[in-house]
Amino acid sequence: MGWDAIFELINPRLLIVVAACWAFGYMLKQTPRVPDWTIVYIVTVAAVLLTVWLLGFGPEAIIQGILAGAFSVYGHQLLKQTRERD
Repeated sequence: MGWDAIFELINPRLLIVVAACWAFGYMLKQTPRVPDWTIVYIVTVAAVLLTVWLLGFGPEAIIQGILAGAFSVYGHQLLKQTRERD
C-alpha cells in the first residue's frame, strides 16, 4: 500500500487533525509522567474527538478519527526509525 492509497483513505480536511495529533503526541512524549505505552491511545482518542467535532458524530467520523490518529503515530515512527537506522 503506497502513500497515495493512504491519502485516499483519510478525508483531506483531516490532515490538520493528523498534524495536531503529531504535535500532541510529541508533547506527551516529553511529559515525564505519561508512560510511553499510553501515548498511542491518548492520541487516538484525541483524533477521534477532533474528527467528530469537525465532521459530526457518526461511524465515518469515528473511523476517520482512528485513521488520522494511526497515520500520525505511523508517520512519527517512520521518521524516527529512518533517523535511527544508522
